[in-house]
Order: sequence, then C-alpha cells, then structure tokens
Amino acid sequence: MAAVDVVDETFLAVPPERLAREFADPARWRRLWPDLDLRVFADRGPQGVRWSVVGDAWRGSMEVWLEAVGDGTVLHWFLRVDPVGAPLGRRAATREAQRRQRAAKVLAFALKDRLEAGRPPGVPPAHPDEGPITFA
Repeated sequence: MAAVDVVDETFLAVPPERLAREFADPARWRRLWPDLDLRVFADRGPQGVRWSVVGDAWRGSMEVWLEAVGDGTVLHWFLRVDPVGAPLGRRAATREAQRRQRAAKVLAFALKDRLEAGRPPGVPPAHPDEGPITFA
C-alpha cells in the first residue's frame, strides 16, 4: 500500500466532456499539482486521465475519473504515492494524506463554482458544445 493513498469524489452539474477539458492541458497540471511530476499513461477522453507520478519527490499514480451520473458528473480523484528516498512515518503520512484531501476538495469546489456559475438549481447543465445556460 502506498504511504499516501487519497480518494475523493465530488458531484458537479456539468457534462463529463466539459469537465474533461479542465484536465486535458498538460500546462494546467503544473498549476493544479505543482509538486507532482505527471506522465499520462491513459488518456480516457471524457472519462478522465490516468498519470504516473515520476518526480524526484513522489512516485506512484494519480487518476481523475469522470463518471456521468444523472445530469452531471462525479469527479473521482485518486492519488497513491510514496516519497522518494526515506519513507514517511505513520503520522507524517497521515498529515500528507489529509493535506492532499483538503487540496482535492478546494480544487473540486473551485471547479464547481466556476463551471456551474449561473445555473439555477434543478436546471440541467448546458451541453458541452454550448455556452452557459442563459435565461431571457
């Protein structure tokens, strides 16, 4: 088992295709996860991306899985890494996992706020090729 094993999921009232665009640009990964050196090993389009974590600090895997559910998407995020060099003690590993859990929620809620902006509750999200929903 990896020293840091984090799983998170958040529902967004956004089509998977729209959410997938948020993770498609490699330049964006460095802004989202500045301390992780990522290499794609499976680009699954609207279903997400799987990466190998290959940097000097951490080694392991990370995944964003986008699951279409109802009128939106469940954003599943998985991170399983070990530090390069000396292993983490149990307390340090727990602190790191908690830090990463909080960061995952900050990311998910920021996406939710931005991508769902202007959508009244109960109204289906716009199609990924359309602009935001507007009302006359």
